[in-house]
Amino acid sequence: MSNLHEDFQDLSGLGDIAEDYDAILCDIWGVVHNGKTPNMAACEALERFREERGPVVMISNSPQPSVAIPHSFARIGVPGGFWDAIVTSGDATIDELARRAPGPAFKLGPERDDALYDGLELNFSDLDEAEFISCTGPFDDDETPDDYRELLGHAIKRDLEFICVNPDVKVRIGDKVVYCGGALAQLYEKMGGRVVYSGKPHDPIYRLSRAWLEEVLGTLPEVERVLCIGDNIFTDLLGAQEQGYDCLFIQDGLYGDTTEKFKALLQKHKITARYMTPKLSW
Repeated sequence: MSNLHEDFQDLSGLGDIAEDYDAILCDIWGVVHNGKTPNMAACEALERFREERGPVVMISNSPQPSVAIPHSFARIGVPGGFWDAIVTSGDATIDELARRAPGPAFKLGPERDDALYDGLELNFSDLDEAEFISCTGPFDDDETPDDYRELLGHAIKRDLEFICVNPDVKVRIGDKVVYCGGALAQLYEKMGGRVVYSGKPHDPIYRLSRAWLEEVLGTLPEVERVLCIGDNIFTDLLGAQEQGYDCLFIQDGLYGDTTEKFKALLQKHKITARYMTPKLSW
């Protein structure tokens, strides 16, 4: 594993390798938009793959259910028509929450994520009365994990299980990098707490994605014929690696602006990437 940094191939675009794959599992945030503006070239590339090669499943660690994603696309001008299905970490987590209903749960996260709980017979309470924590992220985008040490410490004393709806540690919104639910979950684990994950890089979200592929195609494509696309080393790349899929890494600066820093991270964490490009295009 000493030459992990040599395992990826720079691409000029998706068209370089499209013929090698029958289906795509593509991340959303950091690939087709940055939270504020769409990457139209990425949308066009996915639409072309879908027309010429096979289905595209958008696979996101968004804590919102998949039915909410097209509405969020429309708000920032992301066009429709370039995907066959959308699967989110919120979808993958709903079963975990439903099994624990009616709770009560301590709801940790901003109000914009409350659509996750629609249709769930789940009650909420303060931390002292809760039976577990459901976390979609910090309450405010300006907060850091350290702001939650006291709260998490109290939860650990009560031995509360922490349901992490969004395993991303951080994400870029426009030019700003903010912490996500995964950052709080990692801190909770380091402090001795118990965490349940369903989104990337964990298997439940991939099981849902395969179910969609099978429904669209009538059969599952061979593992080597599925391409994952994403911009996060610890969710997109690691998840693809653990599932046995090739991955196209989108280097958008989340881990620094140099290829050398990216290579060093891959080596340190023993994560491979077959392909790399700065932005997704055809």
